[in-house]
Amino acid sequence: MKMQTEFYDIGVIGLGVMGKNLALNIADNHYRVSAFDLDALKVTGLIKQAQKEVEPNRPLGVKGCDNVSEMLAELEKPRIVVLSVPAGGPVDGVCQALIEAGIEQDDIVIDTGNSLWTDTVAREEKYRHQFTFFSCAVSGGEVGARFGPSLMPSGDEKAWLRIQPIWEAIAAKVDGKTGLPIERTEPGQTVTEGEACTSYIGPAGSGHYVKMVHNGIEYADMQLICEAYHLLSQGLGLTAIEISAIFERWNQGSLNSYLMEISADILKQADPVTSRPLVELILDKAGQKGTGLWTAVSSLQIGCPAPTIAEAVYARALSTQKSQRVTLSTLLSGPNTDKKGLIDHTKPDVFIEQLENALYCAKVSSYAQGFQLMAMMGKEQEWQLDFAQIAKIWRAGCIIRATFLQSITQAYQDANGSELEVLLMADTFSSALSEKQNDWRQAVSQAVLNGIPAPCISSALAYYDSYRSAIVPANLLQAQRDFFGAHTFERVDAPTGEKYHLNWSSTDRKLHKVN
Repeated sequence: MKMQTEFYDIGVIGLGVMGKNLALNIADNHYRVSAFDLDALKVTGLIKQAQKEVEPNRPLGVKGCDNVSEMLAELEKPRIVVLSVPAGGPVDGVCQALIEAGIEQDDIVIDTGNSLWTDTVAREEKYRHQFTFFSCAVSGGEVGARFGPSLMPSGDEKAWLRIQPIWEAIAAKVDGKTGLPIERTEPGQTVTEGEACTSYIGPAGSGHYVKMVHNGIEYADMQLICEAYHLLSQGLGLTAIEISAIFERWNQGSLNSYLMEISADILKQADPVTSRPLVELILDKAGQKGTGLWTAVSSLQIGCPAPTIAEAVYARALSTQKSQRVTLSTLLSGPNTDKKGLIDHTKPDVFIEQLENALYCAKVSSYAQGFQLMAMMGKEQEWQLDFAQIAKIWRAGCIIRATFLQSITQAYQDANGSELEVLLMADTFSSALSEKQNDWRQAVSQAVLNGIPAPCISSALAYYDSYRSAIVPANLLQAQRDFFGAHTFERVDAPTGEKYHLNWSSTDRKLHKVN
C-alpha cells in the first residue's frame, strides 16, 4: 500500500462520467486524488460518492478543489495531472489554465479524452517547454473507468515509467492463461493478479490512433450484430425474446463478447410503459461522435482497405435519413416474394447456424481491416506497434472485449516476430474462414434475395473474396486511366516498376515505355 504524505499523488481535472469514475478507481487503488471541475456540483458529487463508497476506517483518498491553482499546490512534485475533458478546444483551454497556475516543465499532463491523434502530436510539441504533454486513450465507458478500463498510453517514455504503476493498478485485468477478464464490480476492490490491460503503445499520437481504430472496429462489430438481429427479425420473423435467446447461445461460443452479451440483454428488456420489447420502441436513428468516421477517413487517406468499418459509418449516416426512408419505403419495390427468395421457415435452425458462422467470418474480416490499418499507419509514422500486446489490452475493460481477441493475440505471437501483414494470413483464421465461407455466402445471399440490407456482412465477404483473388479487374481500370489521362500502366511480362503508355486515340496505337 502506498504511504500517505501531506501531498496528493495525482490530480484529475474534469469530473464528468469518465473523469469522476477514473478518480474513484485511482482512489480504490490507494493513490490520493486531488480533483477539480469548473462545475462545483460535480466536485461535490465526487466527494459524496467517495464518502458513500469508502470502507470503514479507511482514508477517503479523494479531495475536491476550488480551482486549478489549489489543485497544483496539493500535488506531490513532479506532478501528474489527468485531463478528462472533451476533445478539441477544451483540452488546450485547460492546458493554458495550468500554465497560468504555475505548472512546471517536469510535470506530466495526461489527456484521456477521445482526441484526434494528430492533435495529440501537435500538443506534445506545443507544450514541450511548459510541461510534458502525454496522452492515454481510455476505453470501457462508465463501468470500465470505475472498475478497470483498457488504457492505451503514448508519448514520452520517461513519463510512462512514472505513470505505469498507477495505470497498471487501475486497468482491467485478465487471466494470462485463459484471456478471460478478472471481474471487479464493487467499490474499494482491487485486483493485483492477472495481466493489466494497458501497455505503452509508442510515441505521441500512437495511443489515440490505436484507440481510434478500436472505435472503428467497434462501429463494425455493433453494426454486424444489428444486421444479424435484422435478418432474424425480418427474415425469420422471430421475436426480440427469441433473438435474445439465440444471441445468448452464440455468446457461449466463438462469438462471445461484451457487445453480444449486452445485445442479448437489450432484446429481453420490456418497455416499462407498454410492456412491449423496448428495442421496438426505440427510434431507428443512430448517433456517432466521430471516431468511427476518423477511422474510415484515415483508411482512405492512407490507402488501406477497410470497407466494413466504412460501411458501419455509412449505416449510421443512412439511419439518420428517417423521413426519406419512410417515403421511399412506399415508392421503391423490393424482391418478389416467391418461394425461391424466402428463408426456409420450416428449418429455421439451418439459417441461424449459417448466420452465426457468417457473423464470425465478418467479425474476423473487420478486425483484419483494423489491424491492417494500424500496421500501415505504424509504418508511415515509424511507430513500433506490438499487435499481440494491443490485442491483449483489448481483452478486457474495453467495448470490443471478447474471447476472440485471445486468438488474435496468439496469431501475432505465433508469427515469431515476422510480419503478419493481414490477419487473414494467420492459419487459425484462414482455415476457419475457408471452413465457414459457404454459410457466410448463404447468409449474404438470403439477405439480398429478401431485400434485407446487410452492408457490413456483405462488404466483409467482398473484402475476403478480394484478398483471395490473385487477379482483380484493376487491369481494366488502369487501362481506362491511361486511356483518358495517360496515367501509364505496368505489364505482367515486364519488371516491376517499368511504366508504359499506349496512344489509345491514334491510328497506330504505339506502345511507349515511360522513363
